[in-house]
Amino acid sequence: MGMPLGLYLSVPFCRTKCTYCNFASDVFSRAVFDRYLDRVCADIHTTPESAGQMGARLERDADSVYLGGGTPTILDSHQLERLFVTVRQNFRLVPETEITVECAPGTLTPAVVETLLRCGVNRVSLGVQSFVDREAASVGRLHKRETVLDDIVRLRGAGISNINVDLIAGLPHQTAESWKESLESVIALGVPHVSVYMLEVDEDSRLGRELIAGGTKYHAHFVPDEELTAELYERACEQLNCAGITQYEISNFARGGFESRHNLKYWTREPYVGFGVDAHSMLKSASEEFAAVRFATADALEAYVAGASVQRTEVSRQAALEETFFLGLRLTRGVDLEQVRSEFGTGVVTALGAVLVDLASFGLIDWEGDWVRLTSRGRLVSNEVFERFLASGADAVMR
Repeated sequence: MGMPLGLYLSVPFCRTKCTYCNFASDVFSRAVFDRYLDRVCADIHTTPESAGQMGARLERDADSVYLGGGTPTILDSHQLERLFVTVRQNFRLVPETEITVECAPGTLTPAVVETLLRCGVNRVSLGVQSFVDREAASVGRLHKRETVLDDIVRLRGAGISNINVDLIAGLPHQTAESWKESLESVIALGVPHVSVYMLEVDEDSRLGRELIAGGTKYHAHFVPDEELTAELYERACEQLNCAGITQYEISNFARGGFESRHNLKYWTREPYVGFGVDAHSMLKSASEEFAAVRFATADALEAYVAGASVQRTEVSRQAALEETFFLGLRLTRGVDLEQVRSEFGTGVVTALGAVLVDLASFGLIDWEGDWVRLTSRGRLVSNEVFERFLASGADAVMR
């Protein structure tokens, strides 16, 4: 039997569009919900045929299911159940499968919680972003601090204690003192998993565009500078680790045994299949010529529902090597060079020796025996480190 799959289901519907959001999610009329689910469920049913057309090998066993978005809990009970029933009809969920649903605080009504339990959900990820009401409101979040506290009490009372809380460093009006308040709040709650992201500034969000333009809409002129945002992230790493919520990936922290099984699949290059708008998949290639096949759906709702073609990318051994480093280095444990030798050959590690020495000399990586990992400084400039590996490993596989 091969490696169990991770299954991702995209639900791109929101009550409101947060100003920092650069995902393919938005506010849509409920009239489109059923049409969208028709397409998603059809895709799930035809997965074997689709994988074959993509030149990929498909396993039918899965050990993680993740409903993301968007806000999946904006769907009604019947719609949520339809998704889970369709998944179980087409895949074998192994015992102890991790089943996660992303939720916006304030959407967890008693009826929704009951539906999650009925569907076998055992993990919930709450998009809190900040425990300071002013900061949350400034980016379009509809909840207050008390809403989050009530939701966690309700989830635990229903038997769902595996809870993640998302926080963002760099929100408008955020200060070192207010960030301390958010960190102390999440630690006091005793949740087993916390994700900490630094605010992304790009053209794909309203707040990002306003920051780039130097404007004042969306409270852009109250966004902390890059230096302070980096300091807030470093403080989160320090405080969460001290509290026993240990960093295991650049943005993720967990108590022992509560690491996200689903997200680990992305970083360790295990197979996964995504369904819905802007959903990505990676499966082993059916051809010995390639290491894997990646494919992605349309990133616009109407195009996806209308049946837009899927974008397919063959992953060469060279590309797989690059992914091994720039995904593996996101993990605190780093990359096992012995495993790299086993998969790609001894010559590859030899060819990368110079860049490893160079990065270690600048204090960006730790290189101990067969393990390479980012330092705390390296995490802050991780994209630059990854680029060095890509440049240096461009022809390593061919040597």
